[in-house]
Amino acid sequence: MSISASLVKELRERTGAGMMECKRALVETDGDIEAAIEHMRKQGLAKADKKAGRIAAEGLVVVKTTSDQHTGVVVEINCETDFVAGGDDFKGFADTVGELVLEQRPADLEALLALPLGDSTVEETRRGLVAKLGENIGVRRFAILESTGTIGSYLHGTRIGVLVAIEGGDEALVRDLAMHVAASRPQYIDESEIPGDFLDKEREILVEQAKGEGKPAEIVARMVEGRLRKQLAEITLVGQPFVKDPDTTVGKLLSSHDATVAGFVRFEVGEGIEKKADNFVEEVMAQVRGG
Repeated sequence: MSISASLVKELRERTGAGMMECKRALVETDGDIEAAIEHMRKQGLAKADKKAGRIAAEGLVVVKTTSDQHTGVVVEINCETDFVAGGDDFKGFADTVGELVLEQRPADLEALLALPLGDSTVEETRRGLVAKLGENIGVRRFAILESTGTIGSYLHGTRIGVLVAIEGGDEALVRDLAMHVAASRPQYIDESEIPGDFLDKEREILVEQAKGEGKPAEIVARMVEGRLRKQLAEITLVGQPFVKDPDTTVGKLLSSHDATVAGFVRFEVGEGIEKKADNFVEEVMAQVRGG
């Protein structure tokens, strides 16, 4: 029987158990969530895991490449504090998960969490680490980049990881490009990758802005296209000024090396996670109340 991700999610929220335990319970009970909860209670798996709901926006990024530089992976593992992120247990777990992704190349996060790790699985090891370290810990995401050309990587500390794939060029060029992506955060390789609806929306906004300046229609059209080109250059890799030589663009740098970028990935720890603002007064009051 096929078990939907939404059903697994609901069971996780209601029991605090791990993803794989929830999926197994649902399979064994033919998707009956109430029966699955009863089954998990009998197995001692449905425990209130208070840590599961806590925000984990710290952690680290791991980058790995094969010796032939044709495949690279980047993985983000999260925890709640920098203190845990800097510990040997957490770093060891993250490094091992990175190696597993490179070796096994799982199809998705669920497949990664189900991979064997020692005498257990990645998910079971993660849960054991939560119990040991006392923080919510999550394997958030991973990406795999493959190329017939060269994969270059760059790790800025432990918080930003980048992979870049190029055709042509050399190892020095692809590493420079990876450093550039880390620093400049391009969203696309070039304009051909930018969705049409994004372009239409930006053009509409720029038209309204230009109209507000009281210019004639023909001037407005030229202003809009000029401003749009400038804006697109800022978000495309080939249009950005190269960080090591701002007088040239990445596109010109690539041309001078007879190279092209086939793809890139940039992960930064915690990006997109809404962090809860600390409130010292509330924290103290909660302790006073015994919260």
